[in-house]
Amino acid sequence: MLVRFRQDAIDLQPKVIVILAGTNDIAGNTGPIRLEDIEANYASMAELARAHQTHLVFSSVLPVHNYTPQSQDLFAQRSPEKILELNRWLKAYCEANGLVYLDYFSAMVDDKGLLKRDLADDGLHPNAAGYRLMAPRAQAAIDKAAAQSAKP
Repeated sequence: MLVRFRQDAIDLQPKVIVILAGTNDIAGNTGPIRLEDIEANYASMAELARAHQTHLVFSSVLPVHNYTPQSQDLFAQRSPEKILELNRWLKAYCEANGLVYLDYFSAMVDDKGLLKRDLADDGLHPNAAGYRLMAPRAQAAIDKAAAQSAKP
């Protein structure tokens, strides 16, 4: 994502960019990666956005569940503890750097600390119900970031 960030986002000159990332890094989809390296990638995107007068919204990493047969492998690759740790870092980074933090996690997590069963059939990717829950939160975060860009 960082490698593509300039061409896929910055070059389009948006006022606001929303980033939902990290779950595939935690899963090691492109090889093992430390949380510190994931955090450095987030920071690099923030620095690029700032240098181009683009406001950034960092979304929390979504929780995962293992409630369905098709969710077992995806869940096994994504440690709920690492998701929590990365989300804590993201929230603190946003607060320290004047970025908008979009907290999907709190709205989507159940009392066991997992993704609510009805929000994703495969335990990872939101279904229609998941996106209905996410959409107004995303719009509110975009509006907040856009209001920041309107300030002199």
